[in-house]
Amino acid sequence: MHIHYPTYQPRIKKEQQKEYIFDEIRKQWVRLTPEEWVRQNFLNYLIVTKKYPPSLIAVEKEIKVGEMRKRFDILVYQADKPWMIIECKEQNVALNDLVIKQMLPYYSTVQTKFMTITNGNETYCFQVIDGKIYTENEIPEYKKSESS
Repeated sequence: MHIHYPTYQPRIKKEQQKEYIFDEIRKQWVRLTPEEWVRQNFLNYLIVTKKYPPSLIAVEKEIKVGEMRKRFDILVYQADKPWMIIECKEQNVALNDLVIKQMLPYYSTVQTKFMTITNGNETYCFQVIDGKIYTENEIPEYKKSESS
């Protein structure tokens, strides 16, 4: 699916020849990498267009996947439970089976209703129902509570 991103004027600064962008969720300056650019634009889309509450979004938190420690890109909560996990890639990374397989261990640990991958140009969202994965046509609207 193609995302129609809203206008976004991020706060960017340069220090010692490196650019940083202010992450409104983490409330800190982070290194502006190609992946971070995608993550910040997608966060802005979730908050501005889809009305996801910023207070229910976690960014780059560490989780334990088996014996390994990993960091997910974005996790959205609903009713205090993980609801959607989002993996961001830089724009030139193709979203293929390899990227989806990379996300599955995160999902198996966190158990969300939705999984999303994006490179800023392309986005795929999947819903998991009874252990089966279904492709969504769009990013779901955020609802304050859901029965499932």
